[in-house]
Amino acid sequence: HEPIIEIQNIVASIDLHGRINLEQAALKLENTMYEPEQFPGLIYRMDSPKVVILMFASGKLVCTGAKTEKEVYEAVYKLKKILEENQLITYTTAK
Repeated sequence: HEPIIEIQNIVASIDLHGRINLEQAALKLENTMYEPEQFPGLIYRMDSPKVVILMFASGKLVCTGAKTEKEVYEAVYKLKKILEENQLITYTTAK
């Protein structure tokens, strides 16, 4: 008998190469949890695709809960657009 393998949860790490203003993000975005005394990252729950993204001021992200790679890409590009539209991310040009 062959084992039945089903992907339940993909965890991905992402670097947006910018600084994220977590305080403002916590105020402007819905479904967030940000308690810097307890954890340095902002927890963002996205409805569609249904994932949880941990955001750090460094521009690094961890995306969990996706069931496919496509969902990871969708979530990251959606979040990037939201951050840019709300002026919550600042990009530094490399010298």
